[in-house]
Amino acid sequence: MPEYVPSPVEWVRNQVEEYESSGGTKGTTLRETGLPVIIVTNAGNKTGAIRKTPLMRVKDGANYVLVGSMGGAPKNPVWVYNLRANPDVEIRDATEVQNMRVREVSDAAERARLWELSVAAFPPYADYQQKTARTIPVFVAEPV
Repeated sequence: MPEYVPSPVEWVRNQVEEYESSGGTKGTTLRETGLPVIIVTNAGNKTGAIRKTPLMRVKDGANYVLVGSMGGAPKNPVWVYNLRANPDVEIRDATEVQNMRVREVSDAAERARLWELSVAAFPPYADYQQKTARTIPVFVAEPV
């Protein structure tokens, strides 16, 4: 079994710890926004270590939409490369935990629809896309 390696970012480590240690009853919103987050557990693309990342909760039916915004930074968050290499993930949404498989959205119409859904759930995504020259990656996590 691969080892869990917590994020080097303090607030991410703390949020994952609070979320998981409470069984999904605490730490379920993004810091000051009050908006819901999920925890995505995946394997690292280089080490194979277990990684856990809080991401905005964007639902599309039974699926989740995962947006690699990194606040509009010029590069993708590391988890984007992890998902591209290892598409099997576990998603914790409050007290519900399920195994899912992700795929990166390449179809323009599907991406546009999911982007609108994502911006509706977390309006800053629109600003993040304006801040960066890269196209922010969008993934869909589907039940296995």
